[in-house]
Amino acid sequence: MSEILVLGGDGFCGWPTALHLAAHEDNRVTIVDNLSRRRIDDELGAESLTPISTMQTRLEAWEEIAGKERAIGFAEIDIANDYYGILDLINRHGPDAIVHFAEQRSAPYSMKNPETAIYTSDNNEAGTTRVLTAIANSESKPHLVHLGTMGVYGYGHLGKTPIPEGYQEVTVPTDEGPKQSEILYPADPGSIYHMTKVVDQAKFAAYAKFYGLRITDLHQGIVWGTQTDQTKMDQRLINRFDYDGDYGTVLNRFLMQAAIKHPLTVYGTGGQTRAFINIQDTVRCIELAIKNPPEEGDRVAIHNQVTETYRVSELAELISGLTGVAIEYLPNPRAEAAENDLVVRHEHLEGFGLEPTTLADGLLEEVIQVARKYAHRADKSVIPPSSYWNGEVPAAKQLGDKVAGAV
Repeated sequence: MSEILVLGGDGFCGWPTALHLAAHEDNRVTIVDNLSRRRIDDELGAESLTPISTMQTRLEAWEEIAGKERAIGFAEIDIANDYYGILDLINRHGPDAIVHFAEQRSAPYSMKNPETAIYTSDNNEAGTTRVLTAIANSESKPHLVHLGTMGVYGYGHLGKTPIPEGYQEVTVPTDEGPKQSEILYPADPGSIYHMTKVVDQAKFAAYAKFYGLRITDLHQGIVWGTQTDQTKMDQRLINRFDYDGDYGTVLNRFLMQAAIKHPLTVYGTGGQTRAFINIQDTVRCIELAIKNPPEEGDRVAIHNQVTETYRVSELAELISGLTGVAIEYLPNPRAEAAENDLVVRHEHLEGFGLEPTTLADGLLEEVIQVARKYAHRADKSVIPPSSYWNGEVPAAKQLGDKVAGAV
C-alpha cells in the first residue's frame, strides 16, 4: 500500500489527480489544502463555470461511490506558514510520495497589483521551502513530485531549437581549456508566478544535493479539458472550469466563449506558441512520475509534461471553425514577444508509458458540451483581461470591455 499526500488537492489539477490516485487499490491518499483558491474566487468576484461542491461534500461523495477503503483523507494546513504542521503530518502518515500542487498558479493574478505579486512570491516560495525542509527532517524521506511549468523558459528567444528536459550541455572555458558540463536549461520567466517556479528549481537542486532528497519536477504545458474518468462519476465530484481573465487557461477560455457565443478573445497577434496537455494526461503523468522516482543521491528528475504545441491563433481558428463563433483580437496585456516558436522535447513520460491525448482525439466537443451545460452560470464581465504588465492598460481594457458588452 502506497501512502500519498496531495498538496493543493482542492485545485484544478490537484482534485482530479487525488481522485485518480485514490481510485487505485494500492494507494491511500490524503489531500492537504488551505482552500485559498476558493477565497481568491471571492476576491475576484469570479467562480468556476462548473458548480464546485465544498471539500466535505466532495470527500463524502467519493467515499459513497468508491467505498471506505478508497476514501480520501483531508488536512487543512497552510504549508507556507505551518512548517511543524506539515512535518507532523509527514511523520504520522509516513508517505511514499508527496505531490506538490500547492502554489498560486496564475501568471495574470501574480501581476495584478502589488498585493497579489507579494502574495504569490511569499506563498509559493515559502511553501516549497517548508515542504522541502520537512521532508529533509522527516523519518520517511518521501519522493517529492512537483508540478512546475514550461513558462520558466519564457517565450521570447527560443527559436526552433528543442527545449531539453531540464538540463543543457554546455562548454565552460577554464584555465585548463574547455570543460563539458550540464546546467539547468536557462530560465526566462514572464511573470512573478513563473519566477517562483524558477526559484523552485534552484531549491530542488540544492535540497537534492544537501540531503539526498528524491525529487521530480514536471514542467507542464497549459492544461485544457476539465473532466477525468473519476470526476465524471458524480455531479458532486466535478472539476473546476475557470474562464475569467486571470485563471482561465487559453483553450478552455476559448471553448467556454464559444459555448455562450462570445467572440474568442485573442491577445496580440495570436502568434504566441504554447505547449498543451489534456487534464486526463496530467493525472496520468503524476502517476507515472510517482512510479518512476529518481534514486537517492540522483539529481532532480525533470520531465516536460507536454503533448503538443500550437499557436494561439491556430487554436482560435480551430474553435471558430467548429462553432462558427467570431474571433476578436485584443492588445496583449503581457510583456512578451508578439510571436515565437516553441519546440519541446517530451520523451521521458512517454518512455514511462504515457499515451498522449491530443486535440485531434475529439475531446474538444466534450469540453464544449460541458461549457454549454453550465453556460447560464457565465459572467461575461470577468472574461476580459484585468491584469496588465506591458504598458497597454488603457487600450486593452477599453477594447476588452467593449467586446464583453457587445454580447
